[in-house]
Amino acid sequence: MLDMQSETGAPLTTSPPANKVTTAHSTPRRLLYLALAIVAVPVYVADQLTKAWATANLEPDRPRDLVGSVLQLNLIRNSGAAFSIGTGATWILTMIACSVVVFILVFARRLGSRGWALALGLLLAGSLGNLTDRMFRAPGPGRGHVVDFLQLPHYPIFNVADSAIVCAAILIAVLAFRGVNLDGTRASGDRPAPSQPTGQLDEESEQSEESEQSEQSEQSEQSERQVIIPPMQQQSPKPSAGADQDV
Repeated sequence: MLDMQSETGAPLTTSPPANKVTTAHSTPRRLLYLALAIVAVPVYVADQLTKAWATANLEPDRPRDLVGSVLQLNLIRNSGAAFSIGTGATWILTMIACSVVVFILVFARRLGSRGWALALGLLLAGSLGNLTDRMFRAPGPGRGHVVDFLQLPHYPIFNVADSAIVCAAILIAVLAFRGVNLDGTRASGDRPAPSQPTGQLDEESEQSEESEQSEQSEQSEQSERQVIIPPMQQQSPKPSAGADQDV
């Protein structure tokens, strides 16, 4: 049997599929959802608590030193976007913020990367933080002014939500530069990133195993058809030269 397999080239052992190695390092999508929530909820709560403290303990245009003159607390009411950009377009900015939140919730279903889970969590928390101010603060729903109170030298006054949005933008730029897509795949399409969903990897592994089993069965059938045992042939003895001379 070993000789037959060695002659026909049939493999004696099978090697495990290569994509099984990446399955152990993949992150299930439900854990990515949890990571997004773990990032978004604390940042959002911190933004709202710090704004509530600032409005209760700070007075406009009366800055306080927090870390010397490097970081100061200076309360203002911002009707524009982050870092006091676009003042006077509060309704438009409110609609944009709502669109960003809806975009994150919709596209989070394709989430397959831990980096994108962190980025979307920060972006969601920052957008919801400022959107809450626009909907529930004076002068009215959709026109509310955002509370800003953190000030750096030669830098616009901002809040925790603004910081989260900027960090998310930087992280998204890094992921795009590295070619990591939202679903965890690389832009080249050669291989999935380590955080590809486990279900997709398991399905690919099963398909690879089935294809290898079918190839092995075809090779064994071909080897059985090719191996032919020749029948035993009896050879009649040749007369010796001495016998011919005697006759």
